[in-house]
Amino acid sequence: MMTRNLLFIISKILPTKVAYAHCDVPCGIYDPKPAQIAAQTVFKMVQLIIDLPTENKTIGDKNKFFRYVLTKEEHARKCKEEILILLTDFFKPEHLKTFPNLHDIFWKAAKLCSINKQEVSLEHAQELVKAVDEIADMFHMAKGSSKK
Repeated sequence: MMTRNLLFIISKILPTKVAYAHCDVPCGIYDPKPAQIAAQTVFKMVQLIIDLPTENKTIGDKNKFFRYVLTKEEHARKCKEEILILLTDFFKPEHLKTFPNLHDIFWKAAKLCSINKQEVSLEHAQELVKAVDEIADMFHMAKGSSKK
């Protein structure tokens, strides 16, 4: 009972906050595939949104629209998260010798994730897929594998 009271007092004096982070243990388990799948999902959702009827929409059409937008938003967020993990945890300063434009490529891809959340554009969705595929190619080259 005394321990519980002491912990309660400490928690009031030194409040804590929950923190969320990607594992920073150097496990070496990285893969661009989740980012590629997320980018492809964004592209597919944009296609589906564009293909919805513009007139005489049913409740089902409205439901599909909402679900497609929600999925597009979530996968654009996930894509950004996954590419930033690769940038900050996998790629090292020595990779800049092989890929001098590494930061620019990642920056543009992250911006494309944001743009795809803001609008419905096949062009921008295709650009996102292409940018993430370029990152995947860089990843495989850096890792010394040809696996895609």
